[in-house]
Amino acid sequence: MNGTERKNIRPGLRVKVVQKQHQRSGELTAGIVRDILTNSAVHPRGIKVRLESGVVGRVKEIE
Repeated sequence: MNGTERKNIRPGLRVKVVQKQHQRSGELTAGIVRDILTNSAVHPRGIKVRLESGVVGRVKEIE
């Protein structure tokens, strides 16, 4: 599934995100989606979400 489309992401889904401060290195953080923060249906760099751990980032992979 594609992390750039909002329809593929829902709360409770396990994903890997890149945080703002890790965009250059591409370091990914795994977690479970708590909230979807992007309102648009598609975002080229990934839909922004908040994980249950409180981390905010853009979805790069859906597990």
